[in-house]
Amino acid sequence: MRSTYMQTQENARENRKWYVIDATDLVLGRLSVAVATVLKGKHKPTYTPHIDGGDYVVVVNAEKVALTGKKWSDKKYYRHSQYAGGLKTRTAKEMLEKQPQKIVEYAIRGMLPKGPQGDNMYRRLYVYVGPEHQQQAQQPQPLPLEVK
Repeated sequence: MRSTYMQTQENARENRKWYVIDATDLVLGRLSVAVATVLKGKHKPTYTPHIDGGDYVVVVNAEKVALTGKKWSDKKYYRHSQYAGGLKTRTAKEMLEKQPQKIVEYAIRGMLPKGPQGDNMYRRLYVYVGPEHQQQAQQPQPLPLEVK
């Protein structure tokens, strides 16, 4: 009789890999799904839902991500100062001009689990504007994504 394999947290930490993704001309939603899958560890055969077994992901060229339809003008990002009347709104176009990496970070963060496990997964995400990143020492491998 075979028993089901259950990954342990120690084993998961030892087997983490580094991946780099070039976001040039990739649709934001499709990119976010792929990155969230890697951060969760669902791409591995040893996936265990209650264990954080995901890998590290570096996203470069965040300012070149694509949005479909009229989302550049219609998609809105909200934040609130916690004071009366303190709701601030930015369109995706304004976010691209001021903080292009935040567009990618917010999309991926929304696809991760809520709570401490999701926070730990989010800490393994690095998003950069431009082709340069600071994780060369970890020798990240390119993660192939098919553009549809």
